[in-house]
Amino acid sequence: MKQAIFSAILLCVLSVSFQSFGQNKAIDPTNIYPQVKLETSMGTIIVELDRVKAPITVDNFLTYVVTGEYNNTIFHRIVEDFVVQGGGYDKDFIAKKTNDDIINESGNGLKNDIGTIAMAKESRPHTANRQFFFNVADNTSLNPGKRWGYAVFGAIIEGEEVLEAMAKVKTDYNEALGWEDVPLEPIILIKATLLPAQ
Repeated sequence: MKQAIFSAILLCVLSVSFQSFGQNKAIDPTNIYPQVKLETSMGTIIVELDRVKAPITVDNFLTYVVTGEYNNTIFHRIVEDFVVQGGGYDKDFIAKKTNDDIINESGNGLKNDIGTIAMAKESRPHTANRQFFFNVADNTSLNPGKRWGYAVFGAIIEGEEVLEAMAKVKTDYNEALGWEDVPLEPIILIKATLLPAQ
């Protein structure tokens, strides 16, 4: 009975959330913990997303996944013992199109611990759209406190060793782009796929 009530409340919250923030349709709406396979040039990572605690962020991420928008993008920023960031640029460093920015769900109780996936944003709180990052350390400085944090919305369940290898690649300042921490050899996100519900 409690489970049925919880499920009904969750579906109502999801429905209101998606309508409120301009989402036309939830992706795989009955799957509370959807899994996404990320095939990269360094190996495969599978993440499990948390729709209970980050419904808006999860649906935003899945929208980019199912439309193929993450395919053939790069991980453009890697800082060892900090983050591996990608999803926003192709291999020529051309910015990919973005959907609307989403509300910041960093207060959901999920922490920026090692192995989690979170949304990148600008300095303003509600500016996340398509770029995401993996935490390769317990980054407590990215959690909310007296200011907004970075919204965690899932965690790696397979391929931790791939992320560890990514975090150790050589990077440098890219003079043409004016960016720090750019991998010298591109790491490509070849394909992102929403897996069938378990």
